[in-house]
Amino acid sequence: MKSNRIMAFAMSTLMVALLVLPAVCLAADDDIAAHPSCPLCGMDRHKFAHSRVLVSFEDGSQFGACSLHCAALELAYHPDKAPVKIQVADLEGKQLIDAEKAVWVMGGNKPGVMTANAKWAFADEAGAKAFIAANGGKQADFETAISATYADMYQDTKMIREKRKKMKQMKMEQGGQGNMAHGGDNKAHGMKHE
Repeated sequence: MKSNRIMAFAMSTLMVALLVLPAVCLAADDDIAAHPSCPLCGMDRHKFAHSRVLVSFEDGSQFGACSLHCAALELAYHPDKAPVKIQVADLEGKQLIDAEKAVWVMGGNKPGVMTANAKWAFADEAGAKAFIAANGGKQADFETAISATYADMYQDTKMIREKRKKMKQMKMEQGGQGNMAHGGDNKAHGMKHE
């Protein structure tokens, strides 16, 4: 009798998990389905799910970026559009979290996305500290990370431009010009990507 109740409980728990888990997974990827590539650089937001940013504006519109670099460009380009929520991916879990509540790590030996000065977000301090122990870097808050993004903008843009030029030249030397609109190949966008 007791084993029947345990089995019934286990089965009902499993059924609830099977019904709820797909909905949670789909919700996490909804921003990628709605914004599959970064409008500024063309990078695949699924491939860069660990660094993606989603900005929700007061007018109901959204902007899905590959990185804090491209999100900062969008915010600077549209100063009259007030952001009401800025979400960023947790580096490890890839789920979107509130950028202002995230624990940020700047620098370290893991190459950044669209920047030479990496900026990674974590859902909690434990994740950030583990990353720092393994990769180096310095813990920061959102204000520090976004301010550094703007301060790094000129050098990062220059670096991206130079890398794209080299990639274009290599493609031309190999006989294929490829599509260089929006930077062409995602690997040409400036940084070593994983």
